[in-house]
Amino acid sequence: MNKSQIQYYFFYLSAIVIIIGGLKMASKAAVIIFLSIFIASILSPIMNMLQKMKFPKSISLILVLMLVFILLFGIFYIVNTSLEAFIGNMPFYEERLRGMVLHGLQWLDTMGVHLKPKTILEGLNFGALFNMTASTVGNIGLFASKIVLVIIGVAFLLVESRNFENKVDVIFKDDEVSKKNFELFTHTIQKYFTIKTTTSLLTGALITGTLLAFDIPYPFLWGFLGFMLNFIPVVGSIIASVPALLLALIHCDIATFAWLALIYVIINNLISNIIEPKIMGDGLGLSPAMIFFSLIFWGWVLGPVGMFLAVPLTMTLKIAFDSNPQTKWIGVLLSNLKKT
Repeated sequence: MNKSQIQYYFFYLSAIVIIIGGLKMASKAAVIIFLSIFIASILSPIMNMLQKMKFPKSISLILVLMLVFILLFGIFYIVNTSLEAFIGNMPFYEERLRGMVLHGLQWLDTMGVHLKPKTILEGLNFGALFNMTASTVGNIGLFASKIVLVIIGVAFLLVESRNFENKVDVIFKDDEVSKKNFELFTHTIQKYFTIKTTTSLLTGALITGTLLAFDIPYPFLWGFLGFMLNFIPVVGSIIASVPALLLALIHCDIATFAWLALIYVIINNLISNIIEPKIMGDGLGLSPAMIFFSLIFWGWVLGPVGMFLAVPLTMTLKIAFDSNPQTKWIGVLLSNLKKT
């Protein structure tokens, strides 16, 4: 590389470092802005549908926002009630699991396998596991206190949606390539969030129904956890299954635990590996490795909510890199070449 190329890459590398540092410092505000944009992209088709049904724009907006508030209030009430009961019973669950582990170690001892109970119990640390589960759901609930700002942002974006299309036409009137890239970006993000929200709702509903059938405590709480963590690729569904399976061990028998674990595997594989790829097609085109590392990166930059937004944010970067011949190679690195 010549001197000008080196200066070019160092300039962009410095700009990226500054932008990332700024996002991390302003992560609380950035999360609200990003969520407002992405939620508005999910709700805009509903608002457009209402307007096609001859509803005035103001009435359509009010109906959409009322729907969001009703859903959020219902979810918050059910989850908060279940979470309080779960936290109150955590000492009991921890003691039962400790007793089951000690019983299993005694059986292994009779079979000639000698293990130190204290070391095993310290390694398993059920208390920390249950506390992490409660903290995860609690953090989601804590974010609900900021949801009012997100809803206000969504309302303004929905109101501006028609004008925004005109602004895009003005901005890109002499650059059809950039306009097509921008339209591809908005379509892909909207498609991803619409499909992901639908499949996550299906995941939560199937988990809730299954846990109700097996009479596992707090089925709506674990269904909500499954719905939310389904937005986190790779590890989300695995994390969501742990507390419900542990409660199955406590309240039921090994056979019920095994059946429930099998159903969790079937649900997650059916939705993540069959339904979602079938509907999304080649729309994402992200490398699985890049998806995994994006979870770590955006989680570090934006906190827990960054993991929910990792895929759409990485898709945004990929589309931006693809649109410039000088950075297209970065887009290729982010891509899953099997889908390109």
